[in-house]
Amino acid sequence: MNILYDYQIFSSQKYGGISRYFIELVRHLSAQPGIDAKILAPCYRNRYAKALTKDVIRGFHVPEVPRTGRLLTIYNRIISNHWADGFKPDIIHETYYTDNPIRRSNGAVTVVTVYDMIHEKFSHYFHPRDKTAVVKRRAAERADHVICISETTRRDLQYITGLDSCKMSVVYLGVDLLEGSEEKKGRNLIGQPYLLYVGNRRGYKNFDRLLTAYGIRRSINEHCKLVCFGGGKFSSSELRAIARLGLPEGRVVWIEGGDGVLAQLYDHALAFVYPSLYEGFGIPPLEAAARGCPVVCSNGGSIPEVVGDAGEFFDPYDANSIAIAVERVISDSERRKELRALGKQRVSRFSWSSCARETYKIYESLM
Repeated sequence: MNILYDYQIFSSQKYGGISRYFIELVRHLSAQPGIDAKILAPCYRNRYAKALTKDVIRGFHVPEVPRTGRLLTIYNRIISNHWADGFKPDIIHETYYTDNPIRRSNGAVTVVTVYDMIHEKFSHYFHPRDKTAVVKRRAAERADHVICISETTRRDLQYITGLDSCKMSVVYLGVDLLEGSEEKKGRNLIGQPYLLYVGNRRGYKNFDRLLTAYGIRRSINEHCKLVCFGGGKFSSSELRAIARLGLPEGRVVWIEGGDGVLAQLYDHALAFVYPSLYEGFGIPPLEAAARGCPVVCSNGGSIPEVVGDAGEFFDPYDANSIAIAVERVISDSERRKELRALGKQRVSRFSWSSCARETYKIYESLM
């Protein structure tokens, strides 16, 4: 079976969950006899893809040059169509949503993965000219099969678009253990007790309510810091919000770094807090659980589906609910111990090998 993954996510995303998903798929599937799985990305920016061998990815890594995205897309589309004709794929798996897919050849079957329905359910957080929801719908309708990364995403996609349920399947993502180890290691980079938040803080990620919850409970903010990893430095509005809450300088901390830094932060945090209003899957809680970090999380979207009984849940629209859940965990060592044990069990259900195996079954059924 010849499986082709297109250039889209690799030319637009340096790092990120979607590109990691396809990297893991191609790594696992290309290692199996009788399968030729390739990424066709004539010019790509993705850092994960740089580690792939030439027999798995066809293309060249290029530096990011401002205002060249449109030209890069046009070039990739033209060259990919030419290369795809020579590769003769049986399956074309589109890595994102487009109105200009790689031209089918050799009777190829097309698959698209839908990651979430955030643009549809939270459209007010996006620019009016953002066409992601429209293009996503057309891509899903055009594809021979749609893979959803959670039952929540599948259900929301069907409700919003009316897509035939027979055309959709659910395949869960895997989780990386960072640094390749579950063992605690390294020092506490913060030097004091802290709560950990990871990633983008804008819009539906709901960081503003977490910040409010942290600020209104002295039992929390006097006991531990709030550490934010990644997502860019604090904006001026975030700094003003911190000041309005009367939090002393240095109680809310921003830090960045690679997987090694993140692993150490998970290792020593009192708890990982995930306040997102909605996720199509949500990898960070599983990463935290894999490192033995207690998870306190929202009950929105697919988060309860993925986390199961391995989290302390709260209503993400209620800052007081967030504060109560956080306080319950940080004040109770037995509850933290229980969440660590439950987290280890939960993580074992999500592996990239299983993700690749279930995806391949879908390819086979389409053939």
